[in-house]
Amino acid sequence: MKYKYIAVFVFAVLAIASCTNDFEEINTNPNAPVSVQPSLLLRQVIYNYGEEMSYEGFVAGGLLGQHMTALDFNLFDRHALKSPQLGGNPWPIFYTNLRDNQIIIDQAQETPAFAVYEGPALIFKAYMTAGLTDIFGDVPYSEAFRGLDGIVEPKYDLQEDIYLQPGGILDNLDQGIAAIENYNGSIALEGDVLFNGDLTDWVRFANSLKIKALMRISERENVNARLQTLFDDQNYIASNDQNAVFNFSDSEPNNFRMARLRAGDFNNFVMSETMEEVLEDLNDARINVLFRPRANNANGDNFEGLLNGIDASSTSVTLADYSLAGTIFRENTGMLDANYMTAWETNFLL
Repeated sequence: MKYKYIAVFVFAVLAIASCTNDFEEINTNPNAPVSVQPSLLLRQVIYNYGEEMSYEGFVAGGLLGQHMTALDFNLFDRHALKSPQLGGNPWPIFYTNLRDNQIIIDQAQETPAFAVYEGPALIFKAYMTAGLTDIFGDVPYSEAFRGLDGIVEPKYDLQEDIYLQPGGILDNLDQGIAAIENYNGSIALEGDVLFNGDLTDWVRFANSLKIKALMRISERENVNARLQTLFDDQNYIASNDQNAVFNFSDSEPNNFRMARLRAGDFNNFVMSETMEEVLEDLNDARINVLFRPRANNANGDNFEGLLNGIDASSTSVTLADYSLAGTIFRENTGMLDANYMTAWETNFLL
């Protein structure tokens, strides 16, 4: 019996050893890539962030702003913010794209052939970070994406530090501009769906983002001199032909997400009563673009809104009696842009 236990012990030791030998090699798929070219990542990050946040704007923004109301799955429409449905959870959008963007920065700083990507990636990091902390306040930042260093529970940084400290929003904008101005290589910036590889446009974008960031902190920090310098230099987005936008298409794969939903899911959104009153009181022609005339207009009233936050389980609603979202959100999404920074926003801030 004693020899039996010894044999079992030896077998177990050998089995453990055999499991750990070549563990990484055995568990690595030789047919799958282990790294991604920065050109592919850059396109993915810019497009994914813009597409995801545009959807958030349509759904969560549209419901909270009472532009629309949802017929069903409308907890968010009733301001049940702890239980978002149909959007309302941008946290993973920020961190997924910030993670992938950090890979671009690391590649650009480690590989000379990828140096052209450093400036745009730093600028886009600042852009996404500003959106993140403006929504959530203090968030994991300086220790984020350092799992390989053993940091699996990154600390929450103060919003003030995220804006002002080295490696923060304003610093990354400055570093991004410097990286572009110091780049003297001949390799073009590929995968840039914002500016088609034009680095001067990225600098202009960064300066507009600086204006926005400085205005954000202007109640706490004296930003007068920095804003005056930016205004004097006039190197920011000042006209619509300079806008940082992604143009959606009418067909896949670059059409707006609402165009890819089932008809029943799209028809869940109708004009809100609040929006109807605002647009009709102002005689605003945009009502014909943002919404469709209702199917049942026997009384001559083309547009009809529904009260926000109805209880679908106890309220009977006939879809034909209300105005659906306009064709620009489904059949004609080529008319839509994902706006990252525009001339009207910059001029408003100034």
